[in-house]
Amino acid sequence: MMPSETSPLHRFWSAAPHYLAGRPAYSARLIERVALLCGLTHAHRVMDLGCGPGPLAVAFAPLVAEVVAIDPEPAMLEAGVQHAERAGVRVHFLRGSSHDLGAQLGLFRLATMGRAFHWMDRARTLESLDARIEPAGAVALFADRHTDTRENAWREPYRELLERYQADDAGRAERKSPHWPAHESVLLDSPFNRLERIGVIERRATPVEVFVERAFSLSSTAPGRLGSKAGELAERVRDVMAAHASDGRVTEVIETEALIGRRA
Repeated sequence: MMPSETSPLHRFWSAAPHYLAGRPAYSARLIERVALLCGLTHAHRVMDLGCGPGPLAVAFAPLVAEVVAIDPEPAMLEAGVQHAERAGVRVHFLRGSSHDLGAQLGLFRLATMGRAFHWMDRARTLESLDARIEPAGAVALFADRHTDTRENAWREPYRELLERYQADDAGRAERKSPHWPAHESVLLDSPFNRLERIGVIERRATPVEVFVERAFSLSSTAPGRLGSKAGELAERVRDVMAAHASDGRVTEVIETEALIGRRA
C-alpha cells in the first residue's frame, strides 16, 4: 500500500524520485563559503535535518569527519543513499524527524536544513538543536530563489500554472499566509539569534524537462497527490516552458542562499 498523501510524514514519497533532478542545486561556492564561515574542518560533524535525498549532506561530506542525515520519509532516504554512493562519499542516513534529536546523536558543529524548516515545529526544533550544537557551532537554513531579472520572465507563468494544481492544499495556503512567521523571526526568538545571510547568484541553462521534474518534486504537485492529473500537468509545463526555451533549454538566474544562525 502506498503511503497516504494526507500524512505530513509521507507528503514526499512520490516526490522523492524527482527531487534531485528537479530542484535547483545549491552552488558549490555557497557550500564552500558556509564551511569557511562556520569553521568546518575534518574534525567536525554536521547534521542535515530534513535531508531529503541528501543534496546538502553529500555536499558537506568531503569537508568534515561525519555527516548524519535525518529524514522521516523512507523513499527520500533511499534516494539519499543512492546519491551518496554515486558521489563516492559516506553519509550516515537515519530515519527520524526534528522530534528525535536526543543525546544519542552526539554533538555537531553545524546543523543544516534545506527547504525543510517550514515542515517542523520551528521553535521547538531550535530548542532541541541548542543541546546538539557545539558552543561555537551554528545552524544554517538553505534556500533558493529566482532573482528579478529579465531572464526569469518564465517564472510567473510557471508559478501561475502550478498554483492551479495547488489550490486545494490547505497546508501550503497556511504557510503562504501573511500571518505565518518568517524564519528570521523564529530564529531571532531562539538561542541562534545572531544572523547572517550569504548567497551566490548564477545564470543556468536548464532543460525544459527539468521543470516537469521540479513540479513533481513539490509535495503539493507530486504525482502521488495529483493522480490522473499528473500527466496533464506535465504537458502543460512543457508547453509553458517551450515558449521561453532556446534549443530546449531555459535560462534562469538563481540565487542559492544560506541563513546562518549563531548564539549571541
